[in-house]
Amino acid sequence: MATIRRRRRLVDSLREDGALSDPTWAQAFRAVPRQLFLPRFFVADGDRWAAVRAGDDGWLDHVYRDRVLVTQLDDSPELWEAARVNGPVTGVPTCSSSMPSIMAIMLEELRVRDGDRVLEIGTGTGYNAALLCARLGDANVSTVDIDPALASSARAALHAAGYHPACQAADGALGMPEEAPFDRVLCTCAVSPIPPAWLAQTRPGGLVVTTLHRPIGAGLVRIVAGQGACGEGRVLARDGRFMPMRAHRKPGPDAVLAAREDGERTARTTDLPVSEVTDPSSPFEFFAGLALTGVTPRHGADAVTFTHPDGSWATRTGNTVEQGGPRRLWDDAERARDEWKALGKPTRRRFGVTVTPQRQSFWLDRPDGPSWPLDG
Repeated sequence: MATIRRRRRLVDSLREDGALSDPTWAQAFRAVPRQLFLPRFFVADGDRWAAVRAGDDGWLDHVYRDRVLVTQLDDSPELWEAARVNGPVTGVPTCSSSMPSIMAIMLEELRVRDGDRVLEIGTGTGYNAALLCARLGDANVSTVDIDPALASSARAALHAAGYHPACQAADGALGMPEEAPFDRVLCTCAVSPIPPAWLAQTRPGGLVVTTLHRPIGAGLVRIVAGQGACGEGRVLARDGRFMPMRAHRKPGPDAVLAAREDGERTARTTDLPVSEVTDPSSPFEFFAGLALTGVTPRHGADAVTFTHPDGSWATRTGNTVEQGGPRRLWDDAERARDEWKALGKPTRRRFGVTVTPQRQSFWLDRPDGPSWPLDG
C-alpha cells in the first residue's frame, strides 16, 4: 500500500507540474511499480557516487522523486559493487532512469493510439518499456539496448512486474527490423544525426520522437515518417535531454583544454551573459546551438569554458572573455545573437527538421526557409 500511495503522489505531482495531462498515461504511471526497476543505483556524494540498494534508508524516497537516478558509471557493471564495498567512487554516468516528468512528456508527445506498435530505443532499467506495456499491451512493445547486461536486468525486472515485451540486446541505431514496421519509435537516449533505420522501419505517417545530442540547443523532436529513410517534423516546445547513445558520444574537451596554453589568445569584455547561451530556459539557447554546433561548455567555480574539437576555445570570467584556436567561439556566439534578433528572436517551437538519406537539417518556420545542418 505504501508504494501505491507513492505512485499516486508521483502522478499528482506530474500533473501539477504540467508534465502529465493524458489520463491513459496517468493510469500507466499509477500501475507500474518503479521500485522494481531500481533495486540499486547511485546518488551523488560530493564529487563521487555512493551506492544505494533496496531496503536502505531513503531508498523509496529516491525512487519516487521526480529526479534522474544514475544506474551505471563508465559503462561498467562492476562499479556499483565497488562503491558498495569500498565507499563512494568516481565515474561518468552512462545509464540512468530518467526524471519521470521527462518520461511523461516524451510519452505524451509520442501521440500513441490503441493498437499502435512501438519500438523503444534504449531499454535502460526497463521502467519506460513497462509504462508502454501498461498503455499498449506487451505484444505492441519492442525495446532494444546495446548493453547486454542492461537488457538482461531490464528483462528480469519487466517479467517481475508482469510485462513481456520483445526485449533485445543490439545496436539501437539499427532499430529492430525483425519486428518492423512500427507505428511509433521512441528513443530515450540522445542522437545526432537521426539514424535512418528508424524512419525506414516506421510506417509512412508514423512518428519518431527522440532528443538531440547537442551540448547547446538540445531538446526533443518529433518527425513524421515518409517513404523509406525520410521524414519531416518539428522541434518541440517541451524540452527533454538524455545521455547520448554510445555511438553518438562526442569527444570530450580535455585535449583542447590541455593545449590552449600553447597558442595565441585574445581578451576583451562582453555583454552577452553565459546563461543566454547555455540555459535551456533561454529563448536564445536553441539558436545559439546552431551557430556553436559541436561546442561543449564546461562550468567551473568562477568561469565557463567553451571548447570545440578543432582546438578553438573561449573562457568567460565575469564580463571578460579570452579566446584562442582556429576561430573565436565567443565572437560566433555574439554574431549568432545578432542574427537571432534580426530573424525576430525565434524560439525552438519555430524550428523544424527534415531528414533524407542525403541530408539532415533544421529549418526556420518552413522547409524552404533558412536552414542549418543538424549535425554541423
